[in-house]
Amino acid sequence: MTDPATTLVVVSAGVSEPSSTRLLADRITQKSLELLREAGTPASASVIELGPLAVDIARATVSGFPGEQLQAAIERLAAADALIASTPVYKAGISGLFKSFVDVLDDDLLVAKPVLLAATAGSPRHALVIDEQMRPLFAYLRALTLPTSVFAAPEDWAATELGGRIERAASELAVMLDAGVGQRIADRAWSGYQHEFAGNSTRASRTTADVDFNSPLMRLAAGGR
Repeated sequence: MTDPATTLVVVSAGVSEPSSTRLLADRITQKSLELLREAGTPASASVIELGPLAVDIARATVSGFPGEQLQAAIERLAAADALIASTPVYKAGISGLFKSFVDVLDDDLLVAKPVLLAATAGSPRHALVIDEQMRPLFAYLRALTLPTSVFAAPEDWAATELGGRIERAASELAVMLDAGVGQRIADRAWSGYQHEFAGNSTRASRTTADVDFNSPLMRLAAGGR
């Protein structure tokens, strides 16, 4: 029996056509898939474009209930082995559409999931947005953000340094996936995190029979017994 293919999901918040944000994500994805396949790891990738989901995201923000298309995107993200997150920078900050999408996700959807961060902007002055805004956001979600992120301003597209940075980030992602780091962390430490009951995470407890009442958090909630 063959092992199931490793699945990457790309979240792109670019809304222009063509989108430099999507182009950057595509280059990262292609390199990641190449490295995984060279290592003998079957892999596939799919893309979640946030532009067509903008209305659904706004409705879910207000109502708390995602529509059918948004729910399908969330489920794809939950089932993925890793995430490549790519956003444009507007007004010295990450895209509001990107942040709104993250806001409607369950807090435990990305626990121990490897995430490669990427961003595009009209000026290199915004290069630190990834570390100042994206990295803390995914740290709150308890994801495993890779050490190397990828930023591209207009002058970077013709520079060889961008290709080198993409390869370095993709190499980190491939190594982490080959080693199964995120899976092993989640397997060993899942009960030590706080989780949403009946949430979208693939490991979510959906009935009382699924709940581990002997976990450290549950014992603490019961007064330490």
